[in-house]
Amino acid sequence: MLEIDAVISMPFDENTYIVRNEGASDCLVVDPGLEPGKILDFLKQHQLTPVAILNTHGHSDHIGGNAALKRTYPDAPLIIGRGDAEKLTDPQKNLSAAFGVALISPPADQLVDEGDVLDLAGIKLEVREAPGHSVGHVVFIIHDAKAILGGDVLFAGSIGRTDFFDGDFGALRDAIHDKLFTLPGDFVVYPGHGPETTIAEEIAENPFVGKPAGYRG
Repeated sequence: MLEIDAVISMPFDENTYIVRNEGASDCLVVDPGLEPGKILDFLKQHQLTPVAILNTHGHSDHIGGNAALKRTYPDAPLIIGRGDAEKLTDPQKNLSAAFGVALISPPADQLVDEGDVLDLAGIKLEVREAPGHSVGHVVFIIHDAKAILGGDVLFAGSIGRTDFFDGDFGALRDAIHDKLFTLPGDFVVYPGHGPETTIAEEIAENPFVGKPAGYRG
């Protein structure tokens, strides 16, 4: 059984996920947010050791904790999609400069592309590229657990913003239809903000990309 816990960072209610096999001490940290102290406290409380830090994309609210995690766990590789790697060290592109903060993450240790399969902490994750919210956005799919670590692609009843400099609604819609809606309906989406949802729920009810928006499958 897979355990997935969310640690919520303010001010954007961003979900950092701690992913591990039941009873295991090795874990993955996905999208460390802007309150890394909360994440480090959770790891310490549960006696967990990250074996990798995964970023679905390079926006500041999803990479804000990278530096603190890497300082504490230097052996855990930082992994991000190739198309968003430059955002890690560019405050303009990771959107932190717009908020008056020059946030810089350590550079990536490993870049991933469409179709890559990661085997980390005893968990296999398939990488699928899902641009639109961010040009290099990726999602991590854990088929064995019917889980999608989806970042800011698909939310419960909504989708990621597409009004940033490299956003594209058409690309996001196509990515959701081609990369996510083709999965079985009982797959659970763990989004970057807000509550969990399922593929079936979003196909049926999502007003932006589901059947209410004309999706026919």
